[in-house]
Amino acid sequence: MTEIDIFKALSNETRLNILKWLREPEKNFPQQQAHLPKEVSIKGGVCVGDIHDKVNLSQSTVSHYLSIMQKAGLLEAVRYGQWTYYRRNEDTIKKIAKFLNEEI
Repeated sequence: MTEIDIFKALSNETRLNILKWLREPEKNFPQQQAHLPKEVSIKGGVCVGDIHDKVNLSQSTVSHYLSIMQKAGLLEAVRYGQWTYYRRNEDTIKKIAKFLNEEI
């Protein structure tokens, strides 16, 4: 992860919105983790299908956007069965906030 990679990942309105929505997944994705058995919890995780439904873009575009954000370190992915759940990587977000505060 470099600062440039993060800024590139955030240079798209949809990707920025996804990161904002994942800050409060319970509010923005009320059906989150609907595919998981009750004994499995992926804290803050939202299924790629739920993200897809919210952004109203093609599945391949949403998957590409999520991959870009994951490679930049902004998102973490957890796979359970056939579903992939994404959540924010708060450590990276704190580091980029610190970088902005101290370096720029």
